[in-house]
Amino acid sequence: MTALAADKRLEYTEGVELAFPIDDGDVIYGGAFVCVNAAGYAVPGSDTAGLIFQGVSIHHVDNSLGQDGDEYVVLRRRGLIKATLGSTITQANVGDSVFLVDDQTVDLVANVTHDIFCGVIAGFIGANQAWIDIEPAIRQADVATHIADASAAHAASAISVADAGEFTAETTAEGALQELYGKTPLPVADPGNGQALPANRSAAVSLTTGATGQTRTLAAPAAAGLILTLCLGVDGGGDCVVTVASAINQAGNNTITLGDAGDTVVLTSVVIGAAKAWRLVVNDGCSLTTV
Repeated sequence: MTALAADKRLEYTEGVELAFPIDDGDVIYGGAFVCVNAAGYAVPGSDTAGLIFQGVSIHHVDNSLGQDGDEYVVLRRRGLIKATLGSTITQANVGDSVFLVDDQTVDLVANVTHDIFCGVIAGFIGANQAWIDIEPAIRQADVATHIADASAAHAASAISVADAGEFTAETTAEGALQELYGKTPLPVADPGNGQALPANRSAAVSLTTGATGQTRTLAAPAAAGLILTLCLGVDGGGDCVVTVASAINQAGNNTITLGDAGDTVVLTSVVIGAAKAWRLVVNDGCSLTTV
């Protein structure tokens, strides 16, 4: 196309609601969380790799006997949606990101597998219900994929420049985002007693203990240059012992004990020989041992 030489009629939509073609063989119920698959067709939301959240359906559409795109579903793409969570939450979870479990259930990052980002908890209703602000997920669909997966390649759906002029190429922009979001520390929910801490991206985790001692594990880092901050945010009386996959200092220590509220460690990932490992950068109040 050539540049404008005269006024052009402006066509636009507020984008609050938008119609999407439905994948063949699918039924989408009213009020369902909806994603698009790799081909760009709407499917019921689920904890399935490769899906990108697009909104909440405002009506029931049956394409069970149709082909790709035979039917369309209208999705609401902004606002606060009342949703059910798969695990118990509290007022303290306001502001946390949530991810799809199925087409009507969301949950915190520790309780899902593929991290299909669908919004942020905006308001606490009850132990298993909250108001979810879906707009951050709509605006950051591809960025959310980068946040959730620090290693895989992703489709360039968030930044896409077709012009071959002086713009940054898609692949270059994608690579920059991949590196940036994988290494930017973001708050991550405590995975809980006996569970694994994030080792595939930079993160800040506020740990909580009960009356008795608890444990966490930390695998070898997925990449160099990551930063992991661990702080005992709530001391219920017991210590929190973190066992790391390899030594975190030259002394050979691989176990971190956080005993009091405020105890904090900061780890960074490095390459030693051919292996990636965590190294201690800051230790404020924690005990280091070797097991």
